[in-house]
Amino acid sequence: MRDLLLSPLVQIVLLGMAGIITWHLQGRGRPTARLVTQIAFFVAMTAVLVANDIAPTQYQPVNSGSDYLLATAKLLWWMHLSWATIGFVRIYVVLDGRPREARMLQDLIVAAVYLGVTLSILAYVFGIAIGTLVATSGIIAIILGLALQSTLNDLFSGLALTLGRPYGIGDWILLSDGTEGRVVENTWRSTHILTSANNVVVLPNSYLAKIGLTNVSRPDESHQVMLPLRIRPTHSPGFVLEALRKAMLASNRTDRDHPPVVVLKRMDALALDIDLLFHVAHNAERVAARNEIADLVYRQCQAMGIALALPETATVLVNDATAAPPAPQTAEDLLQSSPAFEHLERSGIETIARGARLRRFEAGDPLPLGGAPALMIVRSGAVAGLQGESEGVRLGSGELLGRLGDADEPLDFKALTEVETFEIDRQALETALGDRPALRATLVNHIAWPTHPAKAESHLEHNGKSPSAFLRTIQHRFRRR
Repeated sequence: MRDLLLSPLVQIVLLGMAGIITWHLQGRGRPTARLVTQIAFFVAMTAVLVANDIAPTQYQPVNSGSDYLLATAKLLWWMHLSWATIGFVRIYVVLDGRPREARMLQDLIVAAVYLGVTLSILAYVFGIAIGTLVATSGIIAIILGLALQSTLNDLFSGLALTLGRPYGIGDWILLSDGTEGRVVENTWRSTHILTSANNVVVLPNSYLAKIGLTNVSRPDESHQVMLPLRIRPTHSPGFVLEALRKAMLASNRTDRDHPPVVVLKRMDALALDIDLLFHVAHNAERVAARNEIADLVYRQCQAMGIALALPETATVLVNDATAAPPAPQTAEDLLQSSPAFEHLERSGIETIARGARLRRFEAGDPLPLGGAPALMIVRSGAVAGLQGESEGVRLGSGELLGRLGDADEPLDFKALTEVETFEIDRQALETALGDRPALRATLVNHIAWPTHPAKAESHLEHNGKSPSAFLRTIQHRFRRR
C-alpha cells in the first residue's frame, strides 16, 4: 500500500480528484477562492509530473494497468489546466463600464480554451490523429454552415450589434420600415421590441444589422415632433407665424426646455405650407402632445380669423381659395365653443357676452383678477398660471381663468405672449347662471385647470376642501356685489 501511495501517477490522480471535490465544495459564490484552489492543485500536479519526467504533451499507447493510470493522470492534468485558465479569465478579463462586452469576450475565450483542451486530450491522451479529425470536422462544418446559414447570420449579426451598441435594453428605436418600440430583450439570435400597441415584435439580428435604425432614446428621451399645416394666405406670413407660435406656447404637454418652432416651407397663391416643430419629454407623449397642439392651433386660428387651406390634392376654384378671411371670434363665439357653457341656453350666453369687455396685455403683464370681472376667457395668446414662483398650468385660446377668492393658494396669471381676453362681468354671469348648481359646478371645474381636471381634484383634496365646499365658495363670491 505504501508503494502504491508513493507512485507519482497515483499522487497525480489523488490530487486531481481532491481538487475537483474541493472546487465543488467551495460553491459559485467564492470565485477567487476557487481560482486559488484550482491553481494550487494544478501547480502541485505539474510539480509531480516534472519531478518524475512525465510529459503530459506526449502520447503513450495504453497496454497495461499502469498505462491506464497514466492516461487518467494526464486527463486530470489537462482538465485542471482548463479550469484554472477559465477561472482566471472570468475574474480578470473585465472591460470597465461594459459588462455585456466583457461577458461576451469571456465566453469566446472560454470556448477557445475548451476547444484547445479537448483537442489536446484527444491527441496526447487517446492518440487520435488531430489532422484527420480536423479535416473531417471541416467538411462537417461546411455542411452544418450551409444548413444553419440563417442562424449563423443572426448569431454573428448579434455579436456585431452587441459590440457596436447602437441600442440597449430600454431604448426606444425606430426602424426605416416603420416599426418602432422599446427594446425589452436582446439575445444572440434576435431582438424583442415592445411596441406602443403592447405587442412584442421579435426581429432577427441579421435584419436589424441591415435596416436603418434610429435610437430615439439617445442622447436623452426628448423627441422632436412635427405637425404639418396649410394656411390660406389671407394674412401676411409674419402675422400667421406669430399667431401659431403663441398658440404652441400654451401647451402643457410639450417640453418647455425646447421652445416650439414654426417653419414656413413654401407659399403660393393658395396656401402657406407650415411645419410646427415641438419637443416632448418622452416618446410616449407624442400623440397627446400632437392632439393638444392641434387643438390650440385650431382655436387660435378661429380667434384671429385665420383660415385653414385645403390639401394640395383638392381641386378648388381660385375665387374660393382667395376668399376673405373669417371674422375674428367674438365673446359670444368663444362662450358657445367653451365646454363650461355647453349646457347654457343661447339667451344666457348672449347675456354674458353683452357684459364682456375686450382687453389686451403685453408679454409679461399680470392679468388682474378678483375685482369686478368674475372670469376671463382667452381670445388669443398664451397665459401662465403661477402658484407662488412655480408655473402650474398654461392656458390658450378659448380657455377660462379666474382667481378663487377663498382659496388657500390662489393662482396668479401672467401673459406669456401678447394676449387678448374678454372680461366677463360678475353681475351678467350671476344673472345668466341663476340658481343652477350643476352649471356652476361645471364652470368651477374649468376655472384655472381647464386642461387638467385631475390636477384640480387633487389640488382640492390636498387643501382639504370637498367639491361641495368649493362650489359654495364660488357661489358666495358670485353673489358679492
